[in-house]
Amino acid sequence: MVIFRRVLSVAAAAAALLPLAPGTAEAASRTARFATFNASLNRNVEGQLVSDLSTPDNTQVKVIAEIIQRARPDVLLINEFDYDAAGAAIRLFQDNYLSIGQGGARPITYRYRYTAPSNTGIASGFDLNNNGSVVTTPGAPGYGDDAFGFGAFPGQFGMAVYSRYPIDLSGVRTFQKFLWKDMPGAVLPDDPATPEPADWYSPEELQVFRLSSKSHWDLPVRVGHRTVHFLVSHPTPPTFDGAEDRNGRRNHDEIRLWADYTHPGRGGYIYDDRGRRGGLRPGEPFVIAGDQNADPHDGDSYQDAIHQLLDHPAIDGGFAPSSGGATEAAALQGGANATHKGDPKYDTADFADTAPGNLRADYVLPAKRLRVAGGGVFWPVSSDPLSRLTGVFPFPSSDHRLVWLDVRQ
Repeated sequence: MVIFRRVLSVAAAAAALLPLAPGTAEAASRTARFATFNASLNRNVEGQLVSDLSTPDNTQVKVIAEIIQRARPDVLLINEFDYDAAGAAIRLFQDNYLSIGQGGARPITYRYRYTAPSNTGIASGFDLNNNGSVVTTPGAPGYGDDAFGFGAFPGQFGMAVYSRYPIDLSGVRTFQKFLWKDMPGAVLPDDPATPEPADWYSPEELQVFRLSSKSHWDLPVRVGHRTVHFLVSHPTPPTFDGAEDRNGRRNHDEIRLWADYTHPGRGGYIYDDRGRRGGLRPGEPFVIAGDQNADPHDGDSYQDAIHQLLDHPAIDGGFAPSSGGATEAAALQGGANATHKGDPKYDTADFADTAPGNLRADYVLPAKRLRVAGGGVFWPVSSDPLSRLTGVFPFPSSDHRLVWLDVRQ
């Protein structure tokens, strides 16, 4: 893992059209803004993100930085941020983009930053897509399908966390190597061509197959005098497979890991990358964040996967961040959006209009013991000058939107 500490500059007031930033004097002293943003800071070639961040003039990165500067989260998860072992990318994004005001927004500085390895693009040595060949050369056709998590090279589509508050490094837990087979009642995929159940993966493959397509991290963040566990992940999309639904089932159980981890009495089977067992201690405050790739009503999720969190007895799933831009986009784009069951104002991702349409894919979900003070989705309507930051396909930033929640202890 790679950790960085820097001197924190005073956060400025929140930008227009957004609620009051928790870091301002007028905000409640123990209110913190947690956010998740699938920022599409992934590249097709290893090392390209570091190259793009090495100068302050990459157009897409400038837009991503401006969105963050206008939303001004205190603790931020970025999904699809390519991992590099030296930690160059996470540092350069701060130094060359977040620390420089973009498009009239004020700079924002995060003193604490965290990144760690991702399962994406790590060769498994097995034929995980069962197409008759094992691909172990990064970037070669089919390599991503045989990797532990889809990726053209190790670390593609990784994760990064930026925080204004200290991260308790001694308490960090990562679950990158937890094996799917070790989850009791795992919904392992079945090969429909054979009579045996749950046999898409061979016994040898199950001995090494990791549940997390990227990783799951428990980052204890010190907010005032209390610690809030920031539980972050990025489950695989429940698509790009066949009748066995291997990705849909994996998505379900990746989401389930946090459901069990935060449910007293259900997390005893979970072990982290240091070999420590057990879930979160009862009563510990937490915030779950990430691109869960699962909508409550629409899309291709397996067995209502996200309801494992939304209906969880310890999680406050009652407040759903929304935006006017999402409602407008669904109406203008039509297609699959016209047949959706869910209210489009809660959508957080602008996907293809043919299928699956726009969905609520990104979540910030607090423990019930934390009080929700507000939240939203950065998706301005087209008449808003800031809509230039989200735009329409091909997007100037990402097909996902930044989602935030303000919580009080």
